[in-house]
Amino acid sequence: MLPYEYMTKEYYSTIETANIFRVSRKTVFLWIKMGKIEATKVGRNFIVPHSSIVEKLGKTLGTEKKAEIETSIDRAMKDFEQTFRKLGKE
Repeated sequence: MLPYEYMTKEYYSTIETANIFRVSRKTVFLWIKMGKIEATKVGRNFIVPHSSIVEKLGKTLGTEKKAEIETSIDRAMKDFEQTFRKLGKE
């Protein structure tokens, strides 16, 4: 992967995206189709925004990941509220 600091473009082609992640272009198309990475169709190809690449690299949290974390926290609070309270008193 390219170091995060060197990624300065606003949009990347599927080939550039594949090079960043060290995967095939076919894998990038699969990620786009599965919704794992955001992309915009331009003509016959796709462009991938910088923010989507940074999110996929794990440098930032996307809205879907934030919602997943919030759901997990809510579930844990509901299931283990008494245990957390007892641990907090120690």
